Amino acid sequence: MISIQGYTSSDEEVTSETVGTSFSPPEPLSKDLIPFSLKKNLQVCATPTVLPPAVESDKIYIHPNTKELLYNPKYDELYAPVVGPLNPFKTQQEGFERNMLSGHIEPAHVSEFQFENQRRTFNSFGYALDPSVSTDEMGLMKVIGSTEEAKDSNMKTVFEKTHLRPLDKRKRKRNNNPDDVDGFLGPWGGFEDEQRVMRPTEEEQAELQELISKRHRRGKVQEEKLVEEKSVLHIKDAFDYQGRSFLHAPQDVGVNLKSDSPPDKCFLPKAHIHTWTGHTKGVSAIRWFPKTAHLFLSSSMDCKIKLWEVYNERRCVRTYYGHRQAVRDINFNNSGNQFLSAGYDRYIKLWDTESGKVVSRFTSRKVPYCVKFNPDYNKQHLFVAGTSDKKIICWDIRSGDIVQEYDRHLGAVNTITFVDENRRFVTTSDDKSLRVWEWNIPVDMKYIADPTMHSMPAVTPSPNGKWMACQSMDNKVVIFSALNRFKLNRKKTFTGHMVAGYACQLDFSPDMSYLVSGDADGKCFIWDWKTAKLFKKWKAHDNVCISCLWHPHEPSKLLTAGWDGLIKYWD
Repeated sequence: MISIQGYTSSDEEVTSETVGTSFSPPEPLSKDLIPFSLKKNLQVCATPTVLPPAVESDKIYIHPNTKELLYNPKYDELYAPVVGPLNPFKTQQEGFERNMLSGHIEPAHVSEFQFENQRRTFNSFGYALDPSVSTDEMGLMKVIGSTEEAKDSNMKTVFEKTHLRPLDKRKRKRNNNPDDVDGFLGPWGGFEDEQRVMRPTEEEQAELQELISKRHRRGKVQEEKLVEEKSVLHIKDAFDYQGRSFLHAPQDVGVNLKSDSPPDKCFLPKAHIHTWTGHTKGVSAIRWFPKTAHLFLSSSMDCKIKLWEVYNERRCVRTYYGHRQAVRDINFNNSGNQFLSAGYDRYIKLWDTESGKVVSRFTSRKVPYCVKFNPDYNKQHLFVAGTSDKKIICWDIRSGDIVQEYDRHLGAVNTITFVDENRRFVTTSDDKSLRVWEWNIPVDMKYIADPTMHSMPAVTPSPNGKWMACQSMDNKVVIFSALNRFKLNRKKTFTGHMVAGYACQLDFSPDMSYLVSGDADGKCFIWDWKTAKLFKKWKAHDNVCISCLWHPHEPSKLLTAGWDGLIKYWD
């Protein structure tokens, strides 16, 4: 029986016999926690009650409150094997099998180095150690793969030294002397046994040049030869009794076409009154004749440009042939006696409106997407064009030279709009940004871009010059201020139409009470400018309604053009 000794009263002498193997716990135990067998030999004293060490017992005593060991156990006790039943709720235990649907799994250990070594050896030499039988009784390795290769290389792995093969080590030509200008090789020297042809022969050079010329479409006879440029007059009375041409505005139509003031009040068009037919493919753009709007010009994907009458018999006056591919944009000068046309054949052509002759041609070898004359009367010899290579190029029609390039956009330039009394112009691009430029300064003075902005392929300035209406690719018309800060007007956003993917041209009514636009379904939409509410929509064309123009002198006349090749007049 173990008894507690070594704790005596303070009056007795402490001898070597009374001192036992005793210890003091972190806090005194209550008598209820001491086993009954030990209570007999307890002596009442002032010292704290302690628990005897479990020296002879296999059970490890742990304090129930603090969950701490109350003595220092031996190594054998700490690292004794775990005994007792397995935990039935544990799905996977290391060292034991685990049942699966397809069998059972046993944990195994594979050295990562040995596995990678054998894998690389098999890829390089075609043999590897058999994982099931590594050695036999003779101590020879059993290999998987080609036994002949294994014998040739004495079964070396990739991490062991093997004999060099003929092409493993090739000597390079070296000449690192910088004084030898012609023969200096540096790190570019070839191998000594390598036959390298530095320059092609004359025959190979001729073949290369021919291949390059085909790729760039140069050197071909038919490419250099321009398409036949001509025009056809469709009316007999090109001149009136006073010798005035069809460019002269008629005075017997009941409207003052030379007036500078817009109509007092505009009204919504209600009826379809005329259709102009003649284009065999979709119409890409329509433009009023400057000031009077008694004629209008249309360009089409059938490579033709046509001039039409608005009043009287509403005939096709003249057709202009001169582009090899579809015509993208057209623009009159201030007087209307000349106009520019930009086509997908990469040419911009200046036409004489009355005679139908091509005055000059301009090209930058890139597709021009938009073209505009400078509206200033003293700068009518200059025009700008936005191209597919992200540039805005300014040409002088007198010399035919490029006089300025504005190269800051990150995508193809879609529109050019002059603002602020023509001192500045605004461009939009496929890079989803809007840039403002001072005339003749090739650095943008303002850059407007926002993560929520979309590409704006059509922009129209308001008649009073204060606003710009931009057709956004997220099926909205957004309004920017055209003065000072070019700020987005968030209160005016026009929605309801579907224009994603199409450059549908918009327009204002002359009194700025309405905004009109086409959409991808061929419909025409009219919104109230002040409230941004949709007033009217109707089916105008069988295909995309690409352009809408409000007549500048008529209160309710509207012109629409579509990809069905038709141009319609509404009142």
